[in-house]
Amino acid sequence: MKNLINNMLNLFFPDLCVICNDNLVSGEEHICKKCLNDIPRTNYHRVKDNPIEKKFWGKVTIYRGTSFYFFTKGSPYQKVLHELKYKNNKEIGLTLGKYAAADLLDSTDFRTVDVVIPVPLHQRKLAQRGYNQSEWIARGLCMLLQCSLDQTTLIRKKHNPTQTKKSVYERYENTEGVFELTETSGLENKHVLLVDDVLTTGSTLEAAAKELLQIRGIRVSIFTLAVA
Repeated sequence: MKNLINNMLNLFFPDLCVICNDNLVSGEEHICKKCLNDIPRTNYHRVKDNPIEKKFWGKVTIYRGTSFYFFTKGSPYQKVLHELKYKNNKEIGLTLGKYAAADLLDSTDFRTVDVVIPVPLHQRKLAQRGYNQSEWIARGLCMLLQCSLDQTTLIRKKHNPTQTKKSVYERYENTEGVFELTETSGLENKHVLLVDDVLTTGSTLEAAAKELLQIRGIRVSIFTLAVA
């Protein structure tokens, strides 16, 4: 009966791929298999000293860094971030987090992650959006990496303006003093994966990583869903 009802609903309100708008079939979530296969993956998780990691050289010491796919303005895959951030489609973050985690499991470095920390939003921004998109990506990662999700150790104490139209230096200034730590003993000697939705200059992730690196024995790696 449940399957019959679902089939009837899909007939009148079909689930569509957010990329190509084709009907999704059983087993597909948000993105069809063809679009998922065609997503421009970076595969940087397989390469040490990759371009993601080099972005942080001389700024902050990270263990590993990677992004799931390349973001190009105007490409069909721009829709993913638009749905995630502005269309209340937080579940797409969960789904893509799982797909990305399946890739990360190929890397011995990323398999050692103990804790996943999404870059936190300020309470005011969280109230406006209703959810933290990075948290939903992190949830998907945790499901396959089989590690814990920490949303309490790193907090955003300062409500800074959007980074979208700022220069590199303005982005750096905009993130100074934004984050702070609460109780940190649970992260001592742990491998932490810091998660955000998209990497541009890396200033936000740099500020968050610097704060976390005050914790004794911690290793910080970085993951973003996309890289510009």
